[in-house]
Amino acid sequence: MRPSDEASDAPAGEPGSVASALDSVVRRAISRAGGWLPFDRFMALALYEPGLGYYANSRRKFGAMPGSGSDFVTAPELSPLFGQALAVQVAQALAASGSAQVMEFGAGSGALAESLLDALDALRGPGAAPVQYTIVDLSGTLRERQQARLARFGTRVQWLDALPEAFDGVLLGNEVLDAMPVQLLHFDGRHWCERGVAVDGQDGHGALAFADRPTALRPPVDAQTLAAFVPGTTVEIHPQAEAFIRTVAGLLRRGVAIFIDYGFPEAEFYLAQRHGGTLMCHQAHRADGDPLVDLGAKDITAHVNFSGIALAGQDAGLDVIGYTSQARFLVNCGIAALMDAAPLAQRVMAARLVTEHEMGELFKVIAFARGLALDPLGFAQGDRMHRL
Repeated sequence: MRPSDEASDAPAGEPGSVASALDSVVRRAISRAGGWLPFDRFMALALYEPGLGYYANSRRKFGAMPGSGSDFVTAPELSPLFGQALAVQVAQALAASGSAQVMEFGAGSGALAESLLDALDALRGPGAAPVQYTIVDLSGTLRERQQARLARFGTRVQWLDALPEAFDGVLLGNEVLDAMPVQLLHFDGRHWCERGVAVDGQDGHGALAFADRPTALRPPVDAQTLAAFVPGTTVEIHPQAEAFIRTVAGLLRRGVAIFIDYGFPEAEFYLAQRHGGTLMCHQAHRADGDPLVDLGAKDITAHVNFSGIALAGQDAGLDVIGYTSQARFLVNCGIAALMDAAPLAQRVMAARLVTEHEMGELFKVIAFARGLALDPLGFAQGDRMHRL
């Protein structure tokens, strides 16, 4: 998540002006880099360039239904039962840590914070200290939406511009890791190259295009798996997401960190038959594979390599205390009973959270701990740590 040092003079209010200004920023960055920009740097500009990038401009991103003006749906937007079930695990972790502090990274519209705070108040009872909720979000536009949505909680919700030196309590990230810039590696049948972005043509005014350069980087797999990749394979590696987990490890003094996202363990992520990689764009509830067009108007994501995330946390001193599917985690946290008590319309929407062909299996939950002993409720059955 590295914003560029390129200043933008174009207005950021209209989609056309955003795309044009962001395109100019990217082209200047390519020129200053000698004509070739690594894909992770391009992705950082496309998503996070101040005022212009997808997460930094004023376009609406989140919504439950096509036609709502949004681009994709997240679990908290789909149903408040997601936050209510997650609150069961958060409450247990807070009790074990002796803290009433929750910090969320990338809070989106604020839907998860809202449902969590309401549910935690009910679970902890009137005698418990009110939960204090802190949000870390790179997007000023999203922060404004969050502040409007969460105004009723008053000063219990705070926004940070910089991370504290230490934190006790629960750290959360829902669909945060998938939006962190990735590096692309391409295999042509003989050599591995790093894939970047250049300007097609000699005059500097052509279309943005992929361009490859030789690299010593390789997918994090053994020699046998590496030899099985077919010519034309493109895969992602995730140094920024892993660096983020190391940052989280340095921050967490006593507590639990929980991340929910779509992805696979390493053995599934780097299957030879997944030769196209997982990079994907989302716009108006449609998916496409071309991140080089409609800059600033669509999301760019990649699936998470949860083995790499687990190792990054473990190497930085965290204990991995659970890894399972979103469906199993939510069932362990009591979502079935919540659905039974909910109106029919809410039950229908919440079913998508746990149905295997919807979000239940593709999304995973991983949890880390430091400084406490905890038998986490969300992983009581169906824990898959052995697959990491």
